[in-house]
Amino acid sequence: MPTRRTTAAALLSGAVLLSASLAACGPAGEGGAGGGGGEEDDRGRIWAQSLNWKDCPAPSPLQGGGEAPEPLPDGTRWQCATMRAPLDWDRPGGETVDVALIRAASRADAADRIGSLLFNFGGPGESGVVTLPALAPDYEQLRSRYDLVSFDPRGVGASAGVTCLDAEAAQAMTQQDGTPDDGDDEVTALLQARQRYADACEQESGRVLPHVGTEDAARDMDLLRHLLGDDKLHYFGISYGTELGGVYAHLFPRHVGRAVLDGVVDPTLDQMEGALAQAGGFQLAFDHFAQWCVDTGCALGDTPEEITRLVMELEETLDDEPLSVDGERVFTGSQLIDAVVQALYLETAWPALEVGLQLLAADEGRTLLGLADALSGRHAGGWSDQQDARTAITCADRSDRYTVDDVLEQSAAFEEASPLFGDAMVWGALECTDWPVRGKAPHPDVSAPGAPPILLVGNTGDPATPYGGAARMAERLGKGVGVELTYEGEGHGAYDSGNTCVRKAVNAYLLDGTVPAAGTVCEREPLQGKG
Repeated sequence: MPTRRTTAAALLSGAVLLSASLAACGPAGEGGAGGGGGEEDDRGRIWAQSLNWKDCPAPSPLQGGGEAPEPLPDGTRWQCATMRAPLDWDRPGGETVDVALIRAASRADAADRIGSLLFNFGGPGESGVVTLPALAPDYEQLRSRYDLVSFDPRGVGASAGVTCLDAEAAQAMTQQDGTPDDGDDEVTALLQARQRYADACEQESGRVLPHVGTEDAARDMDLLRHLLGDDKLHYFGISYGTELGGVYAHLFPRHVGRAVLDGVVDPTLDQMEGALAQAGGFQLAFDHFAQWCVDTGCALGDTPEEITRLVMELEETLDDEPLSVDGERVFTGSQLIDAVVQALYLETAWPALEVGLQLLAADEGRTLLGLADALSGRHAGGWSDQQDARTAITCADRSDRYTVDDVLEQSAAFEEASPLFGDAMVWGALECTDWPVRGKAPHPDVSAPGAPPILLVGNTGDPATPYGGAARMAERLGKGVGVELTYEGEGHGAYDSGNTCVRKAVNAYLLDGTVPAAGTVCEREPLQGKG
């Protein structure tokens, strides 16, 4: 299940020149990684490169399209650059891949500037080059001491973005019935669609598919840290970005600076276990939405149970007979579930979900189709590669390869966890079954003995990364490393909710180094009315 946050919000509303002698030595590798040593000439060129920062162009279609980012209110312009990294980090002197970067310079003078703060916004598959400017107002206070920096991880957007299907085939894929419940023919159709998709990805992007895993991205981050001139990596990871941050800490514990992991992935779960946890998380979030809807005078039903039944009945109807939208497109039951999932990432999207469901009950599907498009990466100029990249990164990381028998064996547990989302999520576990690249491991290694304190922010109402993941990430990072902060809130993540308590605690840590007391709890600031 994707971990998307920023698109729902949208719907609602200087180079450091390094000396060749220093860079040729490179930072000492930790855990078998890093620069320097072996193949010195070729490796040295990677670590000695300069970043040529220029005004940013408009995002490419693979990044999501749109206009070039506007300057910040104080006139600071966004700058973009390209970093060369080894395609295969086991062969650092071989072929390279371009990694797209973006930054906004700090407002601080030299004495107050801490360094660069690197963001990863999750997915996997989220374009940091697009997302950082879109969310820049949330992080403006952090720019008082940091350059704000993000990137398209390899396989994403402008960083050798993974592509698989043309527009017509991508549209057909979003309309594929992902919950076969009408005999063997529907199961066969789903399996054939997954096989065609995997074959297309191998044909179009086979060169990069073996090299887009989280460990590869973590090594790219350490190269970027070095090229930015920072001794330590200061980092803000959200959703999947917390897994990336944990893997970085495992590989480079002595390079970790001030790091925040918000919306924390549980690193102890395999794919099936993670999907089951998400099924329960999204059901909990939907139950909270439905209760809010009832409490504020909902037109969808008199109880949360009635609202759940309504959505299930609408999905069944759309499975049998998709709804025509504007005479050009259709809206299916699978897309309805996608739309609901997308809306649950942000509490502020609840009013849009209520309105969309009301309209759908009256045979008007445009509002919910827009939410489903946001989840799948469809935009006015075509399709971004967020779904292709998400699948490629997930399947490069995870070694689980499930069968239909595995799905059927687990179906009852998923239905118990979520009558609304269970079917979609258990069948979704087949996404890597026919993938052409063997995955690395059942779950990531994030043990990081020797790393400094890392702030973990867990949200009790988080649908995509359920709250218990923060405690298990803290346990796996190791004693004295993970420090937990709890947000009793809704939606995915915490900092971008705007909660005053969370913002204050995270900012104090990043700007002043003040680690909150273990067990600190921030209370929710309720969503008001329907506006």
